[in-house]
Amino acid sequence: MKALYTILLLVVSNVFMTFAWYGHLKLQQMKLISSWPLWLVIIFSWGIALAEYSCQIPANRIGFTGNGGPFTLMQLKVIQEVITLIVFTLFTTLAFRGESLHWNHFAAFGCLVLAVYFVFMK
Repeated sequence: MKALYTILLLVVSNVFMTFAWYGHLKLQQMKLISSWPLWLVIIFSWGIALAEYSCQIPANRIGFTGNGGPFTLMQLKVIQEVITLIVFTLFTTLAFRGESLHWNHFAAFGCLVLAVYFVFMK
């Protein structure tokens, strides 16, 4: 169950992180925050990032072998990176219709799948 909780928390964390890092660009594009000064956009994104950290930190604590979890630090990091790219890809293709996936993106994702395979090898 710790592995499942860890992965679910990492997914939720990455949804918040993606919105904190890139969501303001969509909100600006939609003219919702286009008149905001940069410092206010940064504070807004920090508020979202607080939610991200509220999921990321427990995910790492629950998942880390040093705390009785199933994953090493290296495994946690690679899992987090793969989840980040999956969430980012979904967000980009759904929110920013002008962005498209190309063969090299799929090749990069394949390399990440290999990274997961290799990091879990004994």
